[in-house]
Amino acid sequence: MDPSLMGTNPAAQSAAMTDPNVPVDGDVAHYAAVEDEGKVVPAIPVAEVPADYQRQVVDYPTDKPAGTIIIDPSTKHLYLVAGANKALRYGISVGRAGFGWSGEADIVGRTTWPKWTPPHEMIDRRPELEKYRDVGQPGGLTNPLGARALYLKTDGVDYGYRIHGTPEWETIGHNASSGCIRMMNQDVMDLYTRVADGTHVIVLTDDGQFPTGLHVPPPAPKKAKPVAVASTDTTTTEPASDAIVEMPIPVHHPD
Repeated sequence: MDPSLMGTNPAAQSAAMTDPNVPVDGDVAHYAAVEDEGKVVPAIPVAEVPADYQRQVVDYPTDKPAGTIIIDPSTKHLYLVAGANKALRYGISVGRAGFGWSGEADIVGRTTWPKWTPPHEMIDRRPELEKYRDVGQPGGLTNPLGARALYLKTDGVDYGYRIHGTPEWETIGHNASSGCIRMMNQDVMDLYTRVADGTHVIVLTDDGQFPTGLHVPPPAPKKAKPVAVASTDTTTTEPASDAIVEMPIPVHHPD
């Protein structure tokens, strides 16, 4: 990639979004190993990634302004609108069954090598994550959020959704996340240089239509903690831990 497109040069970012001739396609070097902030991001075996999910400029007729991000879960693509009926397209992974969402949001923050804090219910299932409870896993090559994270809010509300990298590049093109939009690390690093806070994001419906509002999965049921009750009754009963309590707010944890 042209080094002038990297960094925080606003003019370079604007040119990258609007010039359809920016050299982004067909170059294996785009997915080569790259050193970043003292870490070496591993190369992606491009031959194992379907061409459809590799970064490229495509025809994309739309009336949305240049710089808008449009995500199509049905095709597993993220489009950065470039104007002149063109867009820069990236392959992505989206929410697995029961975790998909649609609607509009805005980027409210961008982070390099973000920290990941696993939810308590995940730690309960995977005790090896106990060391990250409340303090989080520092950014790094094995961090589930990858090399970059773009934080999203809808009408000022954070529902826990992110656009982020992943060390699991093989999940691109699949329904694999908990609702976040996953990208190959090299791709999310590229996107990071082309957008800014305030960028508008539109997530299409499962059938590729523009959303009519925010649609998120219903809250997942949460098991209540068992309550000790003194009793002399020796009858076997179902444990209190099987009681179901609905969570009041549908917040989804970044994966």
